[in-house]
Amino acid sequence: MQTITLARNAMATRFEIVLHGEDPVALRAAGEEALGEIDRLEAQLSLYRPTSEIAHLNARAARAPVRVTPGLLRLLQHARQLSLGTDGAFDITIAPLVRCWGFMGGTGQLPNPDEVTEARASIGMHLVELDAENFTVRFAREGVMLDLGAIGKGYALERAAESLRELGITSALLNGGTSTIYAIGHPPEKEHWKIAIEAPPTATVGHPPALLATVPLRDEALSVSAVWGRSFQSAGQTFGHVLDPRTGQPVSGTMLAAVILPSAMETDALSTALLVVGAAGHEALARVRPELRSLVVTQDASEKGFHLTSRGIPTQSQPPTPANS
Repeated sequence: MQTITLARNAMATRFEIVLHGEDPVALRAAGEEALGEIDRLEAQLSLYRPTSEIAHLNARAARAPVRVTPGLLRLLQHARQLSLGTDGAFDITIAPLVRCWGFMGGTGQLPNPDEVTEARASIGMHLVELDAENFTVRFAREGVMLDLGAIGKGYALERAAESLRELGITSALLNGGTSTIYAIGHPPEKEHWKIAIEAPPTATVGHPPALLATVPLRDEALSVSAVWGRSFQSAGQTFGHVLDPRTGQPVSGTMLAAVILPSAMETDALSTALLVVGAAGHEALARVRPELRSLVVTQDASEKGFHLTSRGIPTQSQPPTPANS
């Protein structure tokens, strides 16, 4: 049994693929084809590439219907369904808020309330008209802008996995920036791929990372969304880059959310929604996808301790180590 590992930087992250099989030449060729699919999708979906299909759509759809490829229309339709199913906690029209808070290519800034109000007026999938018969998209008003950052990596991994399966690969692990992982089959001589979920770095200050759970994956995806990373401070308060489309404000209280489902596209989107909703989202999202397994780390009222809740994911006996302990 041979093992091949390939990697590629795309979508502002690092994608890695580990493949097992008998023929190393065939494994490498399949892996390169899958990574090539990710490159093609980045060129199509990137908000920051002026030549991308999404950039073309954002620039024109408020003035007239814009014809899009069937694949993009299906992705937007799926995003709409997920937005409705999460009551707007996941929403690809978040871009005006991202720009308002200074996170679109920047490190963040505190907007004034009027700016937030203006941005929120352009938020919501009800402002995106999808015409399945003519393959067109139109925005209901100026200012609407799509950002597929919360679903794009998962979608790319799912498409890459489809490519591998079509090429006969039966054992592979695809990793998109450590935030989304897709498992095809199982590794040699084992029944599942085993993936560790660690506590947020801010929950283990001065200590090694705490292990929250070790989850078995087989023909499933795991996505983890968290609030650390891009952030800024103002008046002693920290504001992170994950925004709640429903309020226009950065997520607070929830530190990490993990979701397991057969679809990497859906785990990517729903882990973001769960981060926005918090622990109450376990059952709310399960009504959308009953097979969903999930985990949430929330900060307690004292901001010195942390709570771990889960649905269908066995957790470690030790909770996250409190900060400053």
